Amino acid sequence: MATDVQASAATDTDPASALLDAYSQAVVRVVERVTPSVVNVRRGQSGGSGVIVTPDGYALTNAHVVEGVREVAVTLRNETEPVRAPVVGADPATDLAVVRIPRSGLPAAELAESETLRVGQLVIAIGDPLGFQSTVTTGVVSALGRSLRGNDGRLIDNVIQTDAALNPGNSGGPLVDTHAKVVGVNTAIIPASAPRRRRSGGSSQRSFTSGRRVAFASSRSWRAGRRSARASSLATCS
Repeated sequence: MATDVQASAATDTDPASALLDAYSQAVVRVVERVTPSVVNVRRGQSGGSGVIVTPDGYALTNAHVVEGVREVAVTLRNETEPVRAPVVGADPATDLAVVRIPRSGLPAAELAESETLRVGQLVIAIGDPLGFQSTVTTGVVSALGRSLRGNDGRLIDNVIQTDAALNPGNSGGPLVDTHAKVVGVNTAIIPASAPRRRRSGGSSQRSFTSGRRVAFASSRSWRAGRRSARASSLATCS
């Protein structure tokens, strides 16, 4: 019995276990703070995710998620009935869009400065992939300064690469740091064996996230009733 107690005490004070516990607690805190701001966005039979960035209903998502429509169906967390949300603006060159949810007092995620990101930094992706609400995956910033071609063929520079796993439906959901601040908007999944163009699926993949600097410029300018000035920051995961 004494041996068992000593073994248990040793396990409780093991540095590796303490480190993993701290990591888990950090992820849990972030998820609890950000998840209420994550929404499901649907355009007909297709859909993606979004993240509320202002209490008066402005939300970021991907341009390809809202492509070809003037409004989308948005389902808030812990609600079953969608609300109609007009598309305020979309920029295919950065694959970013802003929609307006007709509600007030909504939980809004805080936006971070993507310029503060460092290689090796922990990031967390939240979204509704494959119809599973509020799915969470984690990874690190793998590299900075990558490039990605947008839907219109334009080359977008300063792309951030991360290995946080994404799946179809994650598009438009937030990529956040350990301070629960949004550093990007998930935008594409490219299988590692595929050419560098937009695709979906595959367990070995590159996934792309629009950098927070673009997202912030987009939401600010569209809120003011102006078209977004195209910025040059996207994020990838591979």
